[in-house]
Amino acid sequence: MRLMTAICVAAVFAVPVVALTARAADDGPYHVLRVVKVDGDGGFDYVKADATNRRLYITRHGKPPEVDVFDLDTLKLVGTIPNVGGAGALADPISGHGFASGNPVTMFDARTLTVIKTIPVASSRDDLMVDPFNDRVYFWSHSAPAGTVIDAVTGNVLGTIDLDGAVEESVSDGAGHVYVAFDNNGSIAVVDARTMKVTAHYPLLGKDDNCGGLAIDTKNRILFAGCRDKKTMVMLSADTGKIITTLPLPDISTDGEGFDQQTLENFSSHGNGNGTLTIIKENSPTSFVVEQTVKTIDNGKTMAFDSKTGHVLIIGAEYLPAAPDAKQFKGRPARGPMVPGSFSIVEVGR
Repeated sequence: MRLMTAICVAAVFAVPVVALTARAADDGPYHVLRVVKVDGDGGFDYVKADATNRRLYITRHGKPPEVDVFDLDTLKLVGTIPNVGGAGALADPISGHGFASGNPVTMFDARTLTVIKTIPVASSRDDLMVDPFNDRVYFWSHSAPAGTVIDAVTGNVLGTIDLDGAVEESVSDGAGHVYVAFDNNGSIAVVDARTMKVTAHYPLLGKDDNCGGLAIDTKNRILFAGCRDKKTMVMLSADTGKIITTLPLPDISTDGEGFDQQTLENFSSHGNGNGTLTIIKENSPTSFVVEQTVKTIDNGKTMAFDSKTGHVLIIGAEYLPAAPDAKQFKGRPARGPMVPGSFSIVEVGR
């Protein structure tokens, strides 16, 4: 009954509607293709795309929490996993298992959305990532132990990773290396995917810089690190950590990235006030340019990249004015309660 109710409600809102907070694109090839109001209760953090099986996963922090699963092509709700919390959820295309990054971690069947089991972990989870190199799922935290690794097939905890910092986002090169960006120490850690040990640290723009996004060009071995405090995208070698160059970002709230290996373009979403998506074009392994900034949706700070279509999915909502005494969080403007029915998925593409 819970699932059917959620599907019926979502169907009402799943007609593409361009919200008042959606913006037109600046000059360039990318623009907002559609804005779909999908409603739902509670806050949100990460959005994850399964390009292979055409699913989009969004965890909602309502009471009770749930994982909402959408068709990646139609953006219609196809199912809900009730009473499952966490900052994010995703599916592993190899094993067919999905995971939600709460504590305990929830493991579910990605086809039926049935919970398989819960997995106790040592600290509350934040972001998560599947590494196709050896079919493991990495769960990250802002507190120790910062990394927990789980076998995607069995759901067994394989170990933890000692990381001196609060992890924000990670990427894999698919060849045995996992790269981790931190919220609080201005560096990128390199993890050996076989041993789960840190093998190097790459300094960025300052030891206290707050980096909220990370992406990788696996062919040319280039990392893209979105540094919030400096409002700067840093391009650096994935092999040596040497900084190649930097480019400006429009806002301090970068909180997600994706790289298109076909077009050699990096995408970075930002959500303070008027949300934006920055597209950086890699003309060569040593030459980069800000190709375009697309205005998206207010508060649209997190994104997922669909590698099949080359589209970017951004989530956001409208909020009431903040109370006069409300405090900012890490430089982000304070805001009031979410406007009911305003939660939306924004799709950007050519």
